[in-house]
Amino acid sequence: MSVTSIISAIAENNLPFDSENIESLASRYGTPLMVLDCDVVRQQFRNLQQALPNVDLHYALKPLPHPAVVSTLLAEGAYFDLATNGEVDLVSSVGVPADRTIQTHPIKRDSDIKHALSYGCNVFVVDNVNELEKFVAYKDDVELLIRVSFPNADVLADLSKKFGCKPEAALEIAKRAFEIGVRIKGLSFHVGSQTKTGDKYATAVRRCIDIMNEVVDFGLPALSTLDIGGGFPVQYTPDVLPISIFCKPIREALAELPETVRVIAEPGRYIVAPAVINIASVMGQSDRNGQTWYYLDDGIYGSFSGLMFDEAKYQTFVLNSSQELFSSVLAGPTCDSIDVVAEQIMLPKLSNGELVVTTMMGAYTCCTATDFNFFKRAEVIAINEAVVFEDIITA
Repeated sequence: MSVTSIISAIAENNLPFDSENIESLASRYGTPLMVLDCDVVRQQFRNLQQALPNVDLHYALKPLPHPAVVSTLLAEGAYFDLATNGEVDLVSSVGVPADRTIQTHPIKRDSDIKHALSYGCNVFVVDNVNELEKFVAYKDDVELLIRVSFPNADVLADLSKKFGCKPEAALEIAKRAFEIGVRIKGLSFHVGSQTKTGDKYATAVRRCIDIMNEVVDFGLPALSTLDIGGGFPVQYTPDVLPISIFCKPIREALAELPETVRVIAEPGRYIVAPAVINIASVMGQSDRNGQTWYYLDDGIYGSFSGLMFDEAKYQTFVLNSSQELFSSVLAGPTCDSIDVVAEQIMLPKLSNGELVVTTMMGAYTCCTATDFNFFKRAEVIAINEAVVFEDIITA
């Protein structure tokens, strides 16, 4: 069984085999349950690798920091993007070689720098002189990337709002680094999450090429790395471009770089969002204002936490095959009135204990879940950790 086959079967209303497997998982592990399919992680990685050849993909742990994801991607030849001490500890525990990692949080405590260095990670990111000067004490051990800001209003989350220097400031940071003896390795940027086209990346790449030329023209050492960040879109909705088409303008812009420049990227959501399904149970129900409210054992304070801040579009299904549908509400289990997962969703009449399945749940869900109201967060189980199925549907 794979999550991909579950999603495909549900979409085609061909449920018998997958319905039995979902029910079996729920019976064995209980609900709420998050099922992580490592085959989908593999395939997503391969899809992006094919769309961005000659780009070293550093999985960003933030959306799903799970050991099974790390070990699966390590076996695929991935690199890793770390931002916290906890993420350093996770990859270390799985056996990731330190030279396959970078630490990309633009703002760090001295203890964070020491922790990464003690593991062996020596590539860091800065976006201002204050941060740069923290590395004077470690100048013989580190290489830095300067993060450049490219604001993007046409995204789910504009990550340039909080981090990154203006393009015209990058040369000044590079000058200061040279003065204090800290090596600048290259540039980085992040155009934001769920960007609609690859054009924003292409524009940022070309501006970074300009900055690299400015650095050389000033007489500073040439930069050897460009980090194009993450944000590659997943198909929460049907209008999202296939990844190969999305990356076409990125590939064209990267072709303008000197061959001596290594290009890396930081995919997170794209790798894991389609790889997880949520299985929840109906705890109870009530007729309210002409709609049936179904109260699930998972909700906004649990695996659906992304609905509060991530604006992701999850896809919810039931195993009940009845053709008669009614306007319904799916609510979470807590006593808080904002704990509502979906409103005006068309569903058949459900019984207490019936299962509700939600797909595309791998990014910014269980990692931001809480135990609010003492409702235990969903257990995460991994399947297909060591098996590769070649017939997985590709994006």
